[in-house]
Amino acid sequence: MKHVVFYIVIALVAVFAFFWAGVLHNFWQALVAWVVVTVIAFLFTTVAANAIAIVGTNPVSGMTLMTLIVASAIFVAVGISGTSGIVASMVIGGVVCTALSMAGGFVTDLKIGYWLGSTPRKQESWKFVGTLVSAATVGGVILLLNDVYGFSGPNALVAPQANAMAKVIEPIMMGGETPWMLYIAGAVLAVLLNWLGVPALAFCLGMFIPMQLNAPLLVGGAIAWFVSTRSADKAVNDARRDRGTLIASGLIAGGALFGVFAALTRFAGFEYVNTMPVAMTQGLGIAVYIALIIYLAWQSMKARPTAA
Repeated sequence: MKHVVFYIVIALVAVFAFFWAGVLHNFWQALVAWVVVTVIAFLFTTVAANAIAIVGTNPVSGMTLMTLIVASAIFVAVGISGTSGIVASMVIGGVVCTALSMAGGFVTDLKIGYWLGSTPRKQESWKFVGTLVSAATVGGVILLLNDVYGFSGPNALVAPQANAMAKVIEPIMMGGETPWMLYIAGAVLAVLLNWLGVPALAFCLGMFIPMQLNAPLLVGGAIAWFVSTRSADKAVNDARRDRGTLIASGLIAGGALFGVFAALTRFAGFEYVNTMPVAMTQGLGIAVYIALIIYLAWQSMKARPTAA
């Protein structure tokens, strides 16, 4: 435990130095931001780890949004507002969000490690290595995507969740009118959806995610419904749905990797120019998409329940 506490102290010192030297440039304001991050991260990481352990899902979005609102209110009270306040709040939200994700992921690692016979000490050691590698990689990828595509403008990459979070704290920081009635309506809608048995988070995400991102989600949901309702045996249906989820996760990861690869080639100066007619390009795209749908459904239907 003393090693864990030691590394926590090092992480907190690094966070404070980052806030002071890289974000706020004011000792007392950086200290306030550091206290907010420390308290919220300490409380919310416990919630994240507990949620992962019990139900297998991590409510990162909701807790990050709560962090942004609390941090924004505190910043306005200590004199931090405007664009700099929004940036500071978003940075704090990013730190807390990272802590929540790491907590949930590490609990899952410990669970899998327990099944495989690993020891927490070994897992903790390699988790630090993985954290450093992933932090450097993600930072580089974000800089690459910003340089090639950008995150604002007509042809920018779509970041609906980040934009939604920015819109929540913008009225607090810029002095505008906060749409409390919309927040209350959203809370009531979430309660009604839970009462009806509809996943509130998925439903509400679909309300602000652009159509080009929503359409694949709808198609994937239709495939999941199809493969998980074809048999009278519940175990078979569950096995097919789980296999489909695994394959779909691989497709998502592959799509993300090739998106980064495309940005890397464009950054290097290679730009592919499509000389085919638009109708032919769209037809080939639809054909490949249909082939992926058939493959996903076919592979999912081949799943069988694992013997106890």
